[in-house]
Amino acid sequence: MNVTTTDPRDGRHRTTDLTETDESGVAVIAGQASRAAQWLVDSGRLGRARLLDAIAASLESRRGDLVATAEAETGLAPARLDSELTRAAVQFRMFAAVLHDGGYLEAAIDHAADTPIGPGPDLRRMLVPVGPVAVFGASNFPFAFSVAGGDTASALAAGCPTVLKAHPSHPLTSHASADAIESAIRDLGGPAGVITTVYGEQAGRWLVRHPAIRAAALTGSVGAARAIQAAIDERADPIPLYAELSSVNPIVILPGAAAGRAEQIAEGLFASFTGSGGQLCTKPGLAFVPADPGGDRLVDTLRGTVDTAGGMVLLNQRIRDAYESGAVALEKAGAHLAARPRIEAGAGFTVAPTLLEVDLPGLTAELAEECFGPLMVVVRYRDVAELDTALAAVPPSLTGSVHSGPEDGTEAVRNLVDVLAARCGRIVFDGYPTGVRVSWAQHHGGPWPSTNAVHTSVGATAIRRFLRPLAWQNAPEWILPEELRDEYTAIPRRVDGRLLPGTAHQP
Repeated sequence: MNVTTTDPRDGRHRTTDLTETDESGVAVIAGQASRAAQWLVDSGRLGRARLLDAIAASLESRRGDLVATAEAETGLAPARLDSELTRAAVQFRMFAAVLHDGGYLEAAIDHAADTPIGPGPDLRRMLVPVGPVAVFGASNFPFAFSVAGGDTASALAAGCPTVLKAHPSHPLTSHASADAIESAIRDLGGPAGVITTVYGEQAGRWLVRHPAIRAAALTGSVGAARAIQAAIDERADPIPLYAELSSVNPIVILPGAAAGRAEQIAEGLFASFTGSGGQLCTKPGLAFVPADPGGDRLVDTLRGTVDTAGGMVLLNQRIRDAYESGAVALEKAGAHLAARPRIEAGAGFTVAPTLLEVDLPGLTAELAEECFGPLMVVVRYRDVAELDTALAAVPPSLTGSVHSGPEDGTEAVRNLVDVLAARCGRIVFDGYPTGVRVSWAQHHGGPWPSTNAVHTSVGATAIRRFLRPLAWQNAPEWILPEELRDEYTAIPRRVDGRLLPGTAHQP
């Protein structure tokens, strides 16, 4: 069956030259990935670092075509897509730096020695690749969380061939991104199977059932995660699924902050919950605002900004329909409409941004559900002491944010942080959760349903998802990885209990 693509700006469908991958095709691709694994291992850390740098350069060399293709499939602005492509290249280069550093291997050596319980053997341990990985592309990030995304970059850095399941919202962008990556692999002499792409919903299920696949990663909906997990559960040997799913990302504005900078916070909130059509996993869906004069000023400013905003194009019909039904459900659950501009109905997937409001006693579990798109619920509270119980009822999230002023005191902020720290993976102070920095210290994860609580999908430690520990006992030196040989000192290692720094220079 041919794969179709849709321009969300006008709703027009086009047939492509791509076809959905059948079960035999998935099996062939998984077999190629399995055979390509040894090439990635043999390339070593520094060889894979060169590959990642080459992929970044290849993506950038095709910037114009990639951005134009993605614009026609997503309706996202060229400036946003251009920035996202830069982010994708930055991720590949960051993981090249991770490989040069080598600390990610967690290399440890315990030489043979007498111990209080008798002679101890020589033991050496480090992390090794898990094997081929399945990556499911995201609808809302056609570059940075899809074929050319961080999951792909971190899996290849770990030494794992990657099979991409293209998202149906942007198949041509996925194909073009894969072609750019494959070009870099070929230029370095890499075999077929280092990176491959499958198309079609059923192909994704066949993929995670294939015994060659050793882990899966997803940025998407809870429904998609449950379907993938159900397919994994049919395996004789289940594999881990690292899934980043829905998140409401509560943001708390304390009275001092509202009194001191109401208009500034309103401007930031609007930009954060409507940016990219509100189709960001870190979009603040709930804003707790004091029911006092400062809070009134903040909400009035926010209402005015929303009322004069234009329509926003969503990625596909499913997201558009879910947004509209979600807004209706929230109003039926007790939130009242605070602001929504009138927009002309069009052929595409354009919607109006929506601001809803509810008093804190009326906040229910239904009102704390994520509505993907440019919608935010403002929760008005009268006493800071009410916030502990309210936040405990909000689903766990990727982020939690706190805005405060000097008048609010450290105790109130500390108490809020303690509550949020138990329920999210990143705490933002006097800022907004959208805009996830790609860096060594980043953590993009949290308790279910946002993602696996132990790992991150953004940042240097995302590589840890696709590695497993392996120990060598009394091994002859010739069979050891070079990072575990005594004379090798280029990377940080723990030797006989002491952490020793690496001597290699950063690239």
